[in-house]
Amino acid sequence: MSTVRVTPWQEDDPPPPSELLAGVRGRRPGGELIGIDRVLLRSVPLATGWNGLLGRVRTEFDLSLEYRELIMLRVAALNRAEFEWGVHYPAYLDAGGTDEKSKALREEDTDSTLFNEEERALIALTDQSTRRVEVDADVIEHLKRLFGEAQTVEAVATVAAYNMVSRFLVALAI
Repeated sequence: MSTVRVTPWQEDDPPPPSELLAGVRGRRPGGELIGIDRVLLRSVPLATGWNGLLGRVRTEFDLSLEYRELIMLRVAALNRAEFEWGVHYPAYLDAGGTDEKSKALREEDTDSTLFNEEERALIALTDQSTRRVEVDADVIEHLKRLFGEAQTVEAVATVAAYNMVSRFLVALAI
């Protein structure tokens, strides 16, 4: 990957609001800022909104973390967002995913018998939403039967949020 296209925020730059910096650090293991955090901190309003939204997607949804991480990996694979893959691959494994499934997600082997019905439905949603934006009504109806309306909304929001993440990462070569 090429060099990051904007200068990431550094500790000797003017500090962002302390509560924002604490919130961003609080979402990271050991409080260590990663590349995307340092770029986001170039815009306090963006970093504030991003931290709130992505923090909720990552920690407050009822849709299982394993399923959310599966969506995040699939988005990263489809959008060739290597940084995103690198962050979410270990998180997916920690949430109960497998190396074999993650390899299938990356290689587009999503019809594999490795995936259960719920996972295949989430992959169908992710693929349609990421590749063409429009999602077939039958895909949504299937998700509603499997997960109910609230978790279907959360699945769609996870796909949308992580498409935003991957597009930001890829555009700025993070």
